[in-house]
Amino acid sequence: MNESRLLRVHDLTLRFGGVTALSEVSFDVNEGELFAIIGPNGAGKTSIFNCLNGIYRPQVGRIMLGDQELTGRSPVAIAKLGVARTFQNLGLFSNLTVLENILLGRHHLMRTSLLTGALWWGPARREELAQRRSCEDIIELLELEPYRFLPVAMLPYGVRKRVEVARALAMQPRLLLLDEPAAGMNLEETEDMARYIREINEELGVAMLLVEHDMHFVMDLAHRIMAVDFGRVLAIGTPDVVRADASVIDAYLGVAS
Repeated sequence: MNESRLLRVHDLTLRFGGVTALSEVSFDVNEGELFAIIGPNGAGKTSIFNCLNGIYRPQVGRIMLGDQELTGRSPVAIAKLGVARTFQNLGLFSNLTVLENILLGRHHLMRTSLLTGALWWGPARREELAQRRSCEDIIELLELEPYRFLPVAMLPYGVRKRVEVARALAMQPRLLLLDEPAAGMNLEETEDMARYIREINEELGVAMLLVEHDMHFVMDLAHRIMAVDFGRVLAIGTPDVVRADASVIDAYLGVAS
């Protein structure tokens, strides 16, 4: 794993009226790292994600991706800089096929105009075929070949979660935000998702920021973990370090050990 820093978050503070959702949250994610955020419900995990991809604008703090400032930018601008995200509640187009949903992730990379794209000739045709080949590589990696031409509405839930990851991966992200990718899955689906995430990280070298409630899932995958509670950082470190931290144990079990 490359130890150069890709994402730097410094003193992130987010308030909604008199409620402080995040308070002075700071952490880094390295190139190629699989970094996880854990915490009880309402701890601030989703608020961190929403700040990172521009849905929320923090009142205090900075977010840097490489040498690019993300703080205050729109979700579209942040996506173009290389941040892709999946959502706990799927954001797929159920009437489109798997391939069509994944192709939507390539939209910001296409250069042909609306007219030439509609006519599908010359450069537009060549460009779309090239983008489809890239999508086929992702379909192969995530073992979605049997489903490529099926509408998403016809797919089992676990496969749809995989399509959500595939569409985000199609954006060619520098940083991939995975919001509870195993939520609602059975044991077999969860094990499959863990395998796919590890393969994406190891084979493609994509840095990932993962939020997940399944502790076995997180502890087996993450290089480092940040635990949060009530919008504050409790601990950052390797899975073994965070697992043994008294404040983390207290937040999860209610009793420090």
